[in-house]
Amino acid sequence: MNSPKFGDDRGFFSEVYKEDVLAEYGFNEVFTQDNHAYSSEAGVLRGLHYQSPPFAQDKLVRVVRGSIYDVAVDIRHGSPTFGKWLGVELSAKNWKQLLVPKGFAHGYLTLEPDTEVLYKVTNPYAPECDQGILWNDPAIGIEWPIDEAPILSAKDEVLPLMADVSLEFTF
Repeated sequence: MNSPKFGDDRGFFSEVYKEDVLAEYGFNEVFTQDNHAYSSEAGVLRGLHYQSPPFAQDKLVRVVRGSIYDVAVDIRHGSPTFGKWLGVELSAKNWKQLLVPKGFAHGYLTLEPDTEVLYKVTNPYAPECDQGILWNDPAIGIEWPIDEAPILSAKDEVLPLMADVSLEFTF
């Protein structure tokens, strides 16, 4: 999803969230929180994260500085795309956004230093519902655009494989 940018010699203006536009695509959820993440280095990988019910989150992700490779993995039992992933580059330059629905694990890799990611979510952070899947689970096979080991948090280094997680989402 792209939001048009209207620019001149002073800068630009862009409507980055419009409830009615998302409703045209069948999305009628209410965003309750905005998050802002900064990564100082290229190669930072955050994810694959999701929240389980009752605090599952839809996420609307965009980049305001730098660029990321953004990934969503379908973790809904019974889905024809269960275990499949989608990856897209989001950047301050291309101004694209990605809507990650409930029932999808989400992660991203920074492609350049000093990258800032903003995302809206439909539920607040709930530590008791915080879940994740290992970023390089061979059963998923994400093709991350990186040649060396990514920079991970201690938490993300030890996330379980998808086969070892009790997934609570159905299609």
